[in-house]
Amino acid sequence: MEIAVVVLVLLLGLVVIAVWYSLRWIRMRRNGGVSVALRWNPDNVRAGWHLGIGRYEGEVFAWYRVWSLRNGPDRIFQRETLMIADRRDPAGTEAYAVPADATVLRCESQAHEPIEIAMGPGALTGFLSWLESAPPGRRLPRAS
Repeated sequence: MEIAVVVLVLLLGLVVIAVWYSLRWIRMRRNGGVSVALRWNPDNVRAGWHLGIGRYEGEVFAWYRVWSLRNGPDRIFQRETLMIADRRDPAGTEAYAVPADATVLRCESQAHEPIEIAMGPGALTGFLSWLESAPPGRRLPRAS
């Protein structure tokens, strides 16, 4: 009898976590999130891709990891310090780890180490537009 109760509690816990992840994913997508894969430390050959949702929150690009228990963003990038250093197509098995038809952008920032961001065509257009836009009187380097 006790084993059945433990198994039931574990299953209930898994269901609660699955529902929480599903609602979190839906809420972020409805609030303007785009599918983005992120890879920090791209110079390390063993560095892997992490799937997530990117959201534009004013002057910052907030990235939320898909499989995270955090409510807040896992990474935040300031528009004024983020610059695109290179652009390429996914190579080899990378194509399976990033969104469909993705372009990989190598970005450098004064606040963070270099990163690579992979996103599909629609998300890429939005990202470049957001990165190049700036309030009047402030100049940013061209992103594309």
